[in-house]
Amino acid sequence: MPKVPKHPARRRRRAILTLTLGLGLAWLAPVAARDVRQVEFDIIIEHGRVVDGTGAPWFYADVGIRAGRVAAIGVLRDAPARRRIDAAGKVVAPGFVDMLGQSEETILVDPRLPSKIYQGITTEFTGEGNSIAPRNEAVARASAAADAHFGVTADWSDFAGYFARLEKQGIGINIGSYVGATTVRAMVVGYDDRAATPDELRRMQDLVVTAMRQGAVGVSTSLEYAPAPYADTAELIALARVAAPLGGIYATHMRSEQDAIDAALDETIRIGREARIPVEIWHLKAGGVANYGRMAEIVGRIERARAAGVDIAADTYAYPAWNNDLSAFIPPWAHDGGVPRLIERLKDPALRARLRGELATLGAGWDNEWQSVPGPEAIMITTVHNPALRDLQGQTLADIARARKVDPRDALFDILVEDEARTSVSVFAMNEADIALAVVQPWVSFCNDSEGTAPDGLLGRDFPHPRAYGTFPRVLRKFVREERRLTLEEAIRKFTSLPASRLRLADRGVLKAGQWADVVVFDAERITDKATFQAPNQLSVGMEWVLVNGVPVIAAGQPTGALPGAVLRGPGFVAPVTAGGGAGRRPSAP
Repeated sequence: MPKVPKHPARRRRRAILTLTLGLGLAWLAPVAARDVRQVEFDIIIEHGRVVDGTGAPWFYADVGIRAGRVAAIGVLRDAPARRRIDAAGKVVAPGFVDMLGQSEETILVDPRLPSKIYQGITTEFTGEGNSIAPRNEAVARASAAADAHFGVTADWSDFAGYFARLEKQGIGINIGSYVGATTVRAMVVGYDDRAATPDELRRMQDLVVTAMRQGAVGVSTSLEYAPAPYADTAELIALARVAAPLGGIYATHMRSEQDAIDAALDETIRIGREARIPVEIWHLKAGGVANYGRMAEIVGRIERARAAGVDIAADTYAYPAWNNDLSAFIPPWAHDGGVPRLIERLKDPALRARLRGELATLGAGWDNEWQSVPGPEAIMITTVHNPALRDLQGQTLADIARARKVDPRDALFDILVEDEARTSVSVFAMNEADIALAVVQPWVSFCNDSEGTAPDGLLGRDFPHPRAYGTFPRVLRKFVREERRLTLEEAIRKFTSLPASRLRLADRGVLKAGQWADVVVFDAERITDKATFQAPNQLSVGMEWVLVNGVPVIAAGQPTGALPGAVLRGPGFVAPVTAGGGAGRRPSAP
C-alpha cells in the first residue's frame, strides 16, 4: 500500500505557496527559472497573515520586495534579502487608499503626512470641487488666505507645474488629484451667481481637457459651497462629458446630503448616465435629524441605478459628525461675488436680519444646515485662521453665543466676519445606524475627507475633525473588532482593491507579484484610533510597518522620514514632448 502522508493539508498549502511563488517570479524574467535562493530581495516580510486585498481569506506567506515592487509571495525562508521584517502574529496587507483627502497644500508643509501614514494610508486622491490647479489671478486671490495660513507660495499655474513641484520636493505617500469644476468656473465665469455663456462653457471644457492630459484623474464637484451651486446640471454634464473619453471619473460632494438628497441623487445619476462616466459619491450620508433612518432608501436608489447600468459607487468616513466651512450655513445668494461681498453683507444690519430669518425657515429652497442640526450645541468650531480666535477651537456655537451674550446666529455671523469666512466646524447630525448601513455596502469604500496633518509644528496648531487621524483604524476597531459588521478581509478590500479599481490603479491595491509595494503591517488586535473631537491631534496606534513603493515610511512603529511617494497621473495623461522628441503616456513607475 502507498504510504499515507501525515499532513496532507500542510502539503497542499506548501504546493499552493510554491505555485504562488513561481507566478510571483514570472514577472522577473529572465530570472524566473532560477532557484528562489539565488534571487536577492530588498525586503522580505516573513511569517505574516497575508490579507491580499481581494476579499479572499487570509493565508500565511512571506512577501518579497524588489525594486519597489512585490516580487514574490510564498515560502521565502531560504531566499537572500538585504532586510527581513518579522511579521509573526501581524497582518500584512496592501497600503490603504484614501478616496478623498485634502492634502494638496499640507503636503507642501510636511510631506511626510504623519496623520495619514499612521493610519496605513499610502495613496490619496484630492481636489474636492476646488482643486489646487489650474489657477489664474482670480483663483490666486481667492486662495491667498489659505496659502498664507500654510505659508505656501504658489509657483504653479497648472497641474504640470504643481506635480513637478511635488516630485522635486519629495512626498511621503502617493497622491493624485481631480480637476475641480468650481475651479474652472471661477477661472472663466468668476464668483458671480449666473449661468456660463456657451463660449465660457467651451473654455471651461478646454481647461478640464488640459488638466486631464496633465494627469488629473477626473472632474469633481462640491455643490454645497459657492460658487459651485451656481452651476446647473447641464454645465456639469458638459464638463464630465469631456473627461470621460480620457478615462476620467466624476466625483461629487452632492448638491444636498440632507433634506433635498433625493433630487441630489437624481442629478448625480443623470450626470453619470448622460456623460457616460463612472460616478463616485463622496462621504455618503443621510444628514440632518429629519433624515435619520433614510440610509436604506438612499442605498436602494443607488442599487437601482447600478442595476440600470450606471457605474456609481460611494465612500464614507464613518463618523457621526461632518466637517465643513462655517460659511456653508449661509444661503447661496449671500455668497454672490465671493468672500469680500459675503463679509459686506454680514456687516449690513438689514441683511443680517434677513439671514436670521432664512436660517430659521424650513423649506427655504436651499440646503439649510441650520435646520438640520438639533441646535447650536451640535456645531463645534474646529480650525480658525485668525490667531485671535484660536481659543474658540473646540467650543460649540452655543457656548460661544452664551459667552458673548448674543443669538447663536449672530455669533455665527460674527465669527465669519472676524475670521474672513475661513472657519471650519464639525456638525453633529448623523445617525450611527445609518452610518453602519453605509459601511457594509459592497460598493462603499472609505475616505478621510481631511488634509494630511501632524500633531506638532505649523499643522499642529489646527484643530481638525478626528477623522484626519483616525478613519481607517476606527473602521478596524469599531466595525471589524468590536461590532463585527465587517470581516477583516472585507474591510481591507474596501481600503485597497475597491478604491484602486475605481481610480484605475491597475498596479496597486492588491498584494500580488508585479504590483507596486505599498504594504502595511499591523496588529489587528491593537490598531486603534486615538483622535477625539475634544483632542484630535493624536496619531493612531498599531501600525508597525508602512511601505510606500517598497520603502519604509514607518519602521517598527517609528517614522523614517523617507519620501518615496509618487504622483499618480490619470489614464488621460500625455507626457510632454522631450528634447529627444516624442510624447509618452502615463508612466507606471514612481
